[in-house]
Amino acid sequence: MSAAYQSIVERFGPRRPPSARAILAGVDGSDTAMRAVAFAFGLARRQDSRLIVVYVACPSPLAPLRPAVATVIEHDTAAHLYAELRDQMRTAAEELAVPVTVIKTFGDPYTALRDTADRAQADTVVVGASQKAGHRFAGSVATKLIRAGHWPVLVVP
Repeated sequence: MSAAYQSIVERFGPRRPPSARAILAGVDGSDTAMRAVAFAFGLARRQDSRLIVVYVACPSPLAPLRPAVATVIEHDTAAHLYAELRDQMRTAAEELAVPVTVIKTFGDPYTALRDTADRAQADTVVVGASQKAGHRFAGSVATKLIRAGHWPVLVVP
């Protein structure tokens, strides 16, 4: 299995007891996701909470039909994006004194965020608004999380 699709958990910043409130933020590198993480950092700092940032590497469903070179490029891109996001989260955690757990997982973004929020007993989930036109018909990750009804979901534009 490629390193791009191996699950990783890393922790940065000060420690808080596992019983402290937890805010979960989904990130994919998009502008709205980065605004959502910035909002989640502020929320965690004001509420003295832990922040859990989840990056979901989502392999293309057409991967088996593509040339191997395209799959390698997709894996490398996901690995580089995660490394960049991890470094940004580490810097922000240290500067803002917010305990951050960064999780890299793979699969369907909705399922991964839902399961991680449930396992972490998240008090709030923060995601960016979808910028994809097709989500008006199929439903966005944010809409699916809201419909799950397990936690309050904040959608950042």
